[in-house]
Amino acid sequence: ELPFGNGNGNGNGNDNGNANVLFEDDFSNKNSGWDQFDDGSSATDYANGGYRILVGNTNWYNWANPYQSFTDVRVEVDVTKQTSPDGDAGIICRYVDTSNFYFLRITTDGYYAISKLVDGSETTLGAGEYTETGAVNTATGAVNHVRADCVGSSLTLYVNGTLLEQVVDSDLTSGDVGLIGGSFDIGGVDLLFDNFVVYQP
Repeated sequence: ELPFGNGNGNGNGNDNGNANVLFEDDFSNKNSGWDQFDDGSSATDYANGGYRILVGNTNWYNWANPYQSFTDVRVEVDVTKQTSPDGDAGIICRYVDTSNFYFLRITTDGYYAISKLVDGSETTLGAGEYTETGAVNTATGAVNHVRADCVGSSLTLYVNGTLLEQVVDSDLTSGDVGLIGGSFDIGGVDLLFDNFVVYQP
């Protein structure tokens, strides 16, 4: 894993309809507090009006955080697969440190999973493996709207308005939020995230 850490977030408490917005970022301000790293083959950085996660290594995760702290959240984001190959694209909640957090994700070729990292050990919850779904837009350049609800001991993942999975786990109760990208056997997974919003559930 490649944790890149420095900065601090700048959320706001604006009300958006009936949902209370705890933090939001459209990544138009490159000083809004997210990690900024780019060595050409891997990146977690602002780019093209969004936030880019490029995973150069194989079978690897890169992630980024806005340096906030929450307990129960509903997190939503738009993600675009910019080029091949396919990989993971997801949302982090209850991020304590580089060894302890939940991540709820889709793959850009049409699968999903909910996992946790506890004391550096990864466990996939629920089905225990990736599950296929037709709800993911798999075309290069297509946008997927991902939503992760982390409420109490319940973790729920949606894509494009479709409920994919709900699991129960109580190991982690609060922490930061974030974005994560992952690669499989081919490196170079290139994702662009936008319209990141954290709601009070």
